[in-house]
Amino acid sequence: MEKNSRIYVAGHTGMVGSAIVRCLRQNGFENIITRTHQELDLTNQAECEKFFREEKPEYVFLAAAKVGGIHANDTYPADFIMENMLIECNVIRSAFKNNVKKLMFLGSSCIYPKHCPQPIKEEYLLTGPLEPTNEAYALAKISGIKMCQSYNKQYGTRYISVMPANLYGINDRFDPYNSHVIPSMIVKFHKAKIENRPFVELWGTGKPLREFLYVDDMAEACLYLMQNYESSELINIGSGKEISIRELAEIIREVVGFQGEIIFDATKPDGTPRRVLDNSKILETGWKPKTDLKEGIRREYEYYVNMQKQLSGPEK
Repeated sequence: MEKNSRIYVAGHTGMVGSAIVRCLRQNGFENIITRTHQELDLTNQAECEKFFREEKPEYVFLAAAKVGGIHANDTYPADFIMENMLIECNVIRSAFKNNVKKLMFLGSSCIYPKHCPQPIKEEYLLTGPLEPTNEAYALAKISGIKMCQSYNKQYGTRYISVMPANLYGINDRFDPYNSHVIPSMIVKFHKAKIENRPFVELWGTGKPLREFLYVDDMAEACLYLMQNYESSELINIGSGKEISIRELAEIIREVVGFQGEIIFDATKPDGTPRRVLDNSKILETGWKPKTDLKEGIRREYEYYVNMQKQLSGPEK
């Protein structure tokens, strides 16, 4: 990509999309095209095609998607598979019709089988049943990957697909019902500190192992791969480092400054015992993550506190 290339970031208001925009600007790319959902409905084929005809982006980061927690995915599977499939079909088709030079499609960890060997290699895709609660969303994401590969095979396009690990960082979601583990713990420990509670209770035993990647590291990987990766094969983007939920809770407690006890409710489910991506493929390309987990959590906590101040004035 040239510094003046016309670059469209679909989904720029989300955590990943906004990080990609930040990364592009930090690296001197200023000709960035964005649209909010209110300005452009990517599920509408006519709107999407008109946008591509008029704006003529040369490069596309497809980070737009309908996302939600387990409850939402399980309750509204038709919405999740339909809306995500429409976004993918419309953007990829419009990119092809308007001669986009290169497109990056962002996947989700749920694309891999529920019971997968660990660490998860890219070739494990479609080797077993998916997690039932978010199967519809996963199938839509898998279809996006296969769509990119199919266009590459038939038309010689340069469409690549990336698979990020569990992400956290600036612009994360702090919804108590749909948040992922790090923002959820940040909210719990912060409220417990403000209200001088003696303990924070967390689900499970604290033993499961998880992998986390700071979203700005993910964005740098996306830019690096857009400039250096040409294969149709899916590529994982991960830190390669595992941490137990108990250790994670201790780090967040320290960052937040909560002095109370952490209690794990072992009667509640743990979820998958271990989930980590094999990141050897991307490491071989020359990229590696650089943000320490504790430092990343500190940045996210500062962002959360500042956000709360802006929304409600004094801390609650």
